[in-house]
Amino acid sequence: MGENLLEIKDYCVTYTVDKINSYAVNHINLSLGKGETLGLVGETGAGKTTTALSIMGLLPKYGVKTSGEIWFDGQQLTGMKEKDYRKIRGKRISMIFQDPMTALNPVFRVGDQIADVIKIHNPKLSHGEVGEKVDEIMKMVGIPPERKVEYPHQFSGGMRQRIVIAIAIACNPDLLLADEPTTALDVTIQAQVIKMMKNLQKELNSSVILITHDLGIVANFCDKVAIMYGGEIVESGTLEDIFDKSLPHHPYTIGLFDSLPNITEKTDRLKPIKGLTPHPSELPDGCKFHPRCPQCMDKCKSGDNPELYIDGTHCIQCHLYSKGDK
Repeated sequence: MGENLLEIKDYCVTYTVDKINSYAVNHINLSLGKGETLGLVGETGAGKTTTALSIMGLLPKYGVKTSGEIWFDGQQLTGMKEKDYRKIRGKRISMIFQDPMTALNPVFRVGDQIADVIKIHNPKLSHGEVGEKVDEIMKMVGIPPERKVEYPHQFSGGMRQRIVIAIAIACNPDLLLADEPTTALDVTIQAQVIKMMKNLQKELNSSVILITHDLGIVANFCDKVAIMYGGEIVESGTLEDIFDKSLPHHPYTIGLFDSLPNITEKTDRLKPIKGLTPHPSELPDGCKFHPRCPQCMDKCKSGDNPELYIDGTHCIQCHLYSKGDK
């Protein structure tokens, strides 16, 4: 394990509904050190949320098949009993869910929802001590403690997301999973939430996996990046590895960057990636990206996945960079 807090090794998730298999996550490998932030980037349906739910142990109990290993701080999470998982979930590993309105219980005061997490993992704390802890956490996320008696509907979208973050950090977790925490928010509130998360991450020294499709947020927040497509990690590396245009990149990564507006260039239209993300039950043979790839070759369309190109911390899964093609 070395210094890594989290290690995912050759991990797969398959959902089966009405005898149809959906290959949501396919042989992914990831590592995250203590205090590091990783951006998990990809379009909808790439397998990002399934990966996070796997780490949290929140996959459905039926119709799901997994293989591979997930290690957290020397403990293997795969196959762990639910009673043991509950000691870790919420205390050492927490998750910020995508929609703050559905993540909060509408009939309970927000202070009580934060307090529940603290009481579950710190049963020896008195009622007064729990209340003090709730006040402290609300201050950390920029909400006046006197508002703890209010209900979720009395808060704006950005404030609700702060409450969700407060619940996630209530026990100072070692690993925080943030599943598109700013998707439902407008741009100015997004910037505030990301800045707050960045400050909290430094203050708590937590490791963070930020799930997003926004490369701008990744550039401002993350140390490492993994690009996901069709349930696979097609490219990974440090922030510099991924954002340095002079380095080789997977055609999908290039497509993601090309689809972003550039304030230094004059253009009539943005350049989107052609086609649609394949459904996990209908993944193509060979390279999963080949039907949309502008540099597709015959060998991309069939056979095994491309060989992994590795240059230090930079990894690319593409035939363009496999041995014998340089």
